[in-house]
Amino acid sequence: MSSPGVNGDPKPPCLPRNGLVKLPGQPNGLGTASITKGTPAAKNRPCQPLPPPTLPPPSLAAPMPRAALAGGLCPPAGLPLGGPASAPVPGPPVERPPLATDEKILNGLFWYFSACEKCVLAQVCKAWRRVLYQPKFWVGLTPVLHAKELYNVLPGGEKEFVNLQGFAARGFEGFCLVGVSDLDICEFIDNYALSKKGVKAISLKRSTITDAGLEVMLEQMQGVVRLELSGCNDFTEAGLWSSLSARITSLSVSDCINVADDAIAAISQLLPNLAELSLQAYHVTDTALAYFTARQGHSTHTLRLLSCWEITNHGVVNVVHSLPNLTVLSLSGCSKVTDDGVELVAENLRKLRSLDLSWCPRITDMALEYVACDLHRLEELVLDRCVRITDTGLSYLSTMSSLRSLYLRWCCQVQDFGLKHLLAMRSLRLLSLAGCPLLTTTGLSGLVQLQELEELELTNCPGATPELFKYFSQHLPRCLVIE
Repeated sequence: MSSPGVNGDPKPPCLPRNGLVKLPGQPNGLGTASITKGTPAAKNRPCQPLPPPTLPPPSLAAPMPRAALAGGLCPPAGLPLGGPASAPVPGPPVERPPLATDEKILNGLFWYFSACEKCVLAQVCKAWRRVLYQPKFWVGLTPVLHAKELYNVLPGGEKEFVNLQGFAARGFEGFCLVGVSDLDICEFIDNYALSKKGVKAISLKRSTITDAGLEVMLEQMQGVVRLELSGCNDFTEAGLWSSLSARITSLSVSDCINVADDAIAAISQLLPNLAELSLQAYHVTDTALAYFTARQGHSTHTLRLLSCWEITNHGVVNVVHSLPNLTVLSLSGCSKVTDDGVELVAENLRKLRSLDLSWCPRITDMALEYVACDLHRLEELVLDRCVRITDTGLSYLSTMSSLRSLYLRWCCQVQDFGLKHLLAMRSLRLLSLAGCPLLTTTGLSGLVQLQELEELELTNCPGATPELFKYFSQHLPRCLVIE
């Protein structure tokens, strides 16, 4: 039975009041309760019953919508609960998909996850997979496939090549294949829908590809413009002569025992549009670096010669004359290069933005003077394991206003006095002092003056104490300090 109203009329059992829904008393003796819209039910608290609302006479009140009785709608303040007779009745609410499957929300949310997390999230449900398998979420990523992962073993013991449709749906343009043979590469080409035109980069590591396999791969995969061969000891220089295509703009060859001067000849003759060359070959000599053509002198902007032990200053002469437009040069591990070679680089390659002289034990402070005087555009300098560099060399570098990244790992003669020179380099964003044994806590603490520093590496530094890291966290809050 309803309780009587103001004028003796029956009152509805539940009416909204100021955003509250009044519930009738329960027979269990707990009294009445109120629920505020937008407040979780877990926070409901018992309260005193509210006085009955004052209603207009029945003759002036319009029928109330069901949504209002349910607490979904409230009349504006100052109007009777029934509202004016001419007020429109709202239609049914527009149905929206649940938040967990709303593609508009998911498209924004999934940008916050790493590649590994996206792989896991794609297995939650079909809706999430459909959103995550858009190519935009995988740009710049390269899947790594090992030979044993390319086949499924059937009950009869036979092998079946895996389904690569998931990779095709995500539009991967590059792959790294590890430990594969000629047959594995042919199977990959036949089973990956985008292999003929859609794959732009291919990397083969520790694989047994032969000259014939390399030729077939580059002939079938017409879209490949970036090629990496690492630890592949079964192809020869003849294979490079027969397979390299003029469309290749980036080539990296490392730890391939059959690569020597003739391989550089093939590269220089067959790749006129080469922009990047990375070469780690122990048997390449100075003569090979004179093979580069005039066209490559215009197109090639990156040259990395890694652990080319036979390269001397004569080879550097050939490089600076053949490739005058270099912006990135690495002579890392070219242990026969001296200060004179660095002087040739500084005088002739004025466009350099990155120079790597790590593991060049003959480099001294004099080389840094040449660098500071002539390479005014240099933004990155790597001097790891240059054991003859001292504080004097750092004083030369302190005049370089464009230098943003400086690596001094295991420079065993650098001391606190040298760090004082670096404090004037306001352009520095990355500084690595890992393994410098003579730096003390006092000297390192002065680095807080480099307020624009974004990354500081102090791994294996005896002077890097827990107290120092705490000090950096307080005074360099925007800097990532690597312990």
